[in-house]
Amino acid sequence: MNQFNPMKLLQIKASWEQFKARHPKFPSFLSAVSKGAVTEGTLLEMTVTTAEGKTFSSNLKLTAEDMKLINDMQEMFSAQQGN
Repeated sequence: MNQFNPMKLLQIKASWEQFKARHPKFPSFLSAVSKGAVTEGTLLEMTVTTAEGKTFSSNLKLTAEDMKLINDMQEMFSAQQGN
């Protein structure tokens, strides 16, 4: 099993701060969605359009197991921010 690398977490945190500076509306979107929109049965859709114009789309319906993972991740990130 891989060991947790705290230096990598710090690097990712710095990269996230830079990402937020480049795309200031995206964190607001994530915040709004996380306040009740992501529940069991929610349909998530994503479309990616490459620089060449090629499009990829997919969707998924969240299950109870998915929500467990999402909740666990939210708890982990909240704990990290508290430190």
